[in-house]
Amino acid sequence: MKVSLIQMNSVADKGANIAEAERLIERAVAEERPDWISLPECFDFLGGSRAEKFAAAEALPGGPAYSAMQALARKHAVFIHAGSILEKPDEGERIHNTTVAFDRTGAEIARYRKIHMFDVTTPDGARYHESNSFAPGRAVVTYPCEGVIVGCAICYDLRFPALFQELAARGAQLIALPAAFTQQTGKDHWEVLCRARAIETQTFFCAPAQTGVHIVGNEKRLTYGHSLVVDPWGHVIAKASDGVGVVSTRLDLALVEKVRAQIPVASHRVEFAAA
Repeated sequence: MKVSLIQMNSVADKGANIAEAERLIERAVAEERPDWISLPECFDFLGGSRAEKFAAAEALPGGPAYSAMQALARKHAVFIHAGSILEKPDEGERIHNTTVAFDRTGAEIARYRKIHMFDVTTPDGARYHESNSFAPGRAVVTYPCEGVIVGCAICYDLRFPALFQELAARGAQLIALPAAFTQQTGKDHWEVLCRARAIETQTFFCAPAQTGVHIVGNEKRLTYGHSLVVDPWGHVIAKASDGVGVVSTRLDLALVEKVRAQIPVASHRVEFAAA
């Protein structure tokens, strides 16, 4: 199975972001001929005000970002894990941060809403309060990809290992984590956390990321990039450099079962007694 991760510098311009995603997917298909492609978190719109985010959100299924990715999956007969899209809610005043996955025919095969909200103040003093704009999801989601079970997570979910243990328990062999990690947290935590989640779950871990600057109000914010693929032993087998682009690699899926046989942690897990 060959995978391509798209690294983007999305901004508060939905049309430009979709056009850039299309360009990079076309490039990945032409140069790499992958089976599965993933975009980063909020590939369709990053930054802007709360009102601008809500205006950019789409009612799913449908909308320009959804339709563009669906059409590309069908055109190139490739699986597309569409990072995350701003999803307009059926009701309420907060949108969702939502992954949609399409199969080779363009059929939607999964939809996952980010569960954990990034409500923190980073070491450089920047305040992030995702829950002001986004409502969390509740469902754990996996989907089949021609014999491979793919588990879904998004960005800040990375810090909550219980979610990844549940994905592994549901059969995930590959976990996708579209992200927009901050520069401050990314430089210290991004790679080590991705490797830890891969080691703990004994899965391939594919993490396409945002890179570069976007603007929120009058504030300039910087995302870390460094999209990467980690194997079930914890080795980084592909990694993007700085800037917008594509990183690709082949996954030897037999390695998942080999590692799980060598260190069968799933069968060693102990349920703790209540206090």
